[in-house]
Amino acid sequence: MIRTRMRTRGFISAVTLSVALALTACAPKDADIKAAADTAIVGVSGVSVAVTNGVATISGQFADEATRTSTTAKVAAVKGVKSVADSSTIAPPPVVISPDDALLTSVAAALAAFPTLSATVSDGVVTLNGEIKRSDLPMAMQALSALNPKKIDNKATVKK
Repeated sequence: MIRTRMRTRGFISAVTLSVALALTACAPKDADIKAAADTAIVGVSGVSVAVTNGVATISGQFADEATRTSTTAKVAAVKGVKSVADSSTIAPPPVVISPDDALLTSVAAALAAFPTLSATVSDGVVTLNGEIKRSDLPMAMQALSALNPKKIDNKATVKK
């Protein structure tokens, strides 16, 4: 009777162990999950996925929030992913510098030697205002021409 109980317990233990191993063996491996996640995010540059114990960690820099959201959803949908951790960032928006701002800075530097002149810049056109001596005008125009504006509109008063 005791032998029968021991055999039964041994059999149950063996079956339990076999079922546990079978269930573990059926779960995708991290390397397989990572490969599937990499395939899911093909075309998204600057981002990578690491997988540890079924947890996918997204890192890198996204161009925008919409891309981050869609990529996270794609990774979460990969078979075997238990959860998604996001350690990524969003790229800051590019700084747009108006060409007129750069030209205006250069114009101000070029006109520093001519304090009676002022200038405005719009769409690459430099408009001169103020007063200037006739003898100084060629030097001022040459300095401004060197900046390659679209046009120089001289509205300055020329004095003798």
